[in-house]
Formats: sequence, structure tokens, C-alpha cells
Amino acid sequence: MRKPFVDNLRGMAVLLLFPVHTFMVWNDFGSGFYIWAGADRRLSTCIVLINPWLMPLLFVLAGISARYALQTRTVKAFVVQRTRRLLLPFIVGTTVLAPLQTWYARRYFDHYEGGIRAHWSWFFTHLTDLSGYDGAFTPGHLWFILFLFLISLAALPVLQAIPYEKCSEFAQKIPVPAILLLFIPVWLMYHLGNFNGFSIGKYFTLYLIGYYLLSNDTVTEKLEQHKNRLIWLWGIGTAVSAVLYGRFSYYGDVWVNLTGWISVLALLVLGKTVWNRRSGFTVFSEKCSYQIYLLHLPILVAAAYHAAGRFHSVMAQVLAIWMGSLVLTVSACLLLKRIFAAAASRSRRV
Repeated sequence: MRKPFVDNLRGMAVLLLFPVHTFMVWNDFGSGFYIWAGADRRLSTCIVLINPWLMPLLFVLAGISARYALQTRTVKAFVVQRTRRLLLPFIVGTTVLAPLQTWYARRYFDHYEGGIRAHWSWFFTHLTDLSGYDGAFTPGHLWFILFLFLISLAALPVLQAIPYEKCSEFAQKIPVPAILLLFIPVWLMYHLGNFNGFSIGKYFTLYLIGYYLLSNDTVTEKLEQHKNRLIWLWGIGTAVSAVLYGRFSYYGDVWVNLTGWISVLALLVLGKTVWNRRSGFTVFSEKCSYQIYLLHLPILVAAAYHAAGRFHSVMAQVLAIWMGSLVLTVSACLLLKRIFAAAASRSRRV
């Protein structure tokens, strides 16, 4: 059973990766990027306003989707589906897509003149910090797919030991203030399995909260009664974050997890009350958002390599990278779908 607001929010989150990763070309975090054209506090502040909730939202949506998926699939079928949809694309993407990103990084920073084939061998024999910003091995943006695969499998024993039905009545009794305070276990779990800021403990917790709590219609209806308060809290938290980082470079763990959690709740409520209908965007999100996620970063890095420094202003470069990579990625996804559909049609005729 698909929920339109889940697909709409997922599609929106995936499309937001284009500006976020474009702004990373000018981040001032000190972490670098595949292409780094210098520090810009304005663009870095924009990242700070989106990052606290972007990936947490995707893991909460994954937990919600898992609850509906397990209503119609056996555990075995669920594992097979997760393997095909997550593990196999991760392996293929790490083999084919990630080396492209790091090839451009070496060309940009080290003036590497070798071809992609020579770099491919180098990529798999050099291991540093796993960021890939120095050209060495990295899963790149595919970390999300690997984490989601591992979390989906690790959560199954919990979901079987504690069936959703046994928790449903308890979940419905949780007051809204207690739901807001769930940012505390999310924050505490952030420090479990943390790899350069990517925390499998935090995302595992968000996945379970999505499954047990935020997939419950009574719980979301309760949150809807406080929609205006949640939106105000989201707006105030965003404004404060802009000041804290823009003026004082503050990006603390507690604040990030608090504002991120409030933002996720506000977006879920907005999605369910305003964007819970099927539209052309919903269909597009169902068919293309996953493929866009897979392809967007190597295309964006290539666009950044060719655009950074070639326009008069930073804003012109930003728009060229953002819009250029978006158009190219969507076009590539639609083209690949046509190719695979044509191949499948020919195989059926044979």
C-alpha cells in the first residue's frame, strides 16, 4: 500500500540533493569535496539549514515504507527485494559510478591526465579516509544505500520479536511532547557506529521510529492537530541555525538533532495534510527518484569540474552546476528507462 505523501516527500528530498551537493563545491567546513572552488559562508549556511533533516527524513520514510511492505510480503521476500534493490545497485554503483567522481577529483586537484581505466585500477588499490575527495576508494553517496540495506536486515529480528500490532496501541497513547523528545535517543545513538558523521546508530533509530510510530495514522493525526506549532518551531529553528552558523560557525550535535527532528515531523505533517495526493510528480518520484539518486553525484561532479571558475560570478557557477546536473541526470534516467523497456520488449518477443 503506497502513500502518496511518502513518495512526494522522498522525491522532494532527492531533488534537494542537487543544490546541497552544488553548494558543497564552496563549503567552508574544512572537509573539502570532489571539486572545491573556495569557501563561501552563504552557501555553507544553506547546507546547514537542510542537512539536519534531509537524510533523517529519508530513513524515516524508509521505515514507514517497510511497515507497509511487510504487510504484503513475507520476510524472505522482503530480504530478496532489499538485496536486489539495494545491495546489487550498491555493488554496481561502487564499481562504476564512484570511480568517476574520484577521477574528476584527481584531475581537479592533482592535474591527473590518465584515463578512467587507469584510474579505476588506482581507485581500488588506494584506501584513505573513504571520502574519495583525494581520488582514493569511496562508496561516495552510495553509503546511504549500504546503510539502508544493513539497517533493513538488522531491524528484521526486532520487528519480528516486537510485532507492530503489539506496539500500535502504546504508540497511539504517546503525547506530542514525548514525540518531540524522541530527538534525545536519536542524538544519543548518533555516537554509535559513526563514520565521518554518517551514523548507522542514528539512522537505525530513525528507521524504527518511522516503522513503529510515524506509520501509525493515529499518531500522525495527533501531530496534525499541532501542525501550525510544528511549522513555527521549524521556521524558528531554521532561522536560529542560520544565525548560529552564519555569524558564529556553530553547528553542535544537540542543536542539529533537535532541529532536524522537529523539521522531519513538520515535513511529515505538511506532506500528509497538503501533499497526500497522487500527481505527475508522484508518478515521477515512484519511477525515477531512486535512479536519480544513483546517478546524480557523478554527473554533478562532472558538471562542477567543467563549470567551476568558468563563469564571472559564483552564483552563475552555482546555477550552471545545479540546473545542468539536474537536467542531465533526469534526461539520463529517462533515456535508460527507455533503453531497458525496449530491451525487455524485444526479449519478450523472442
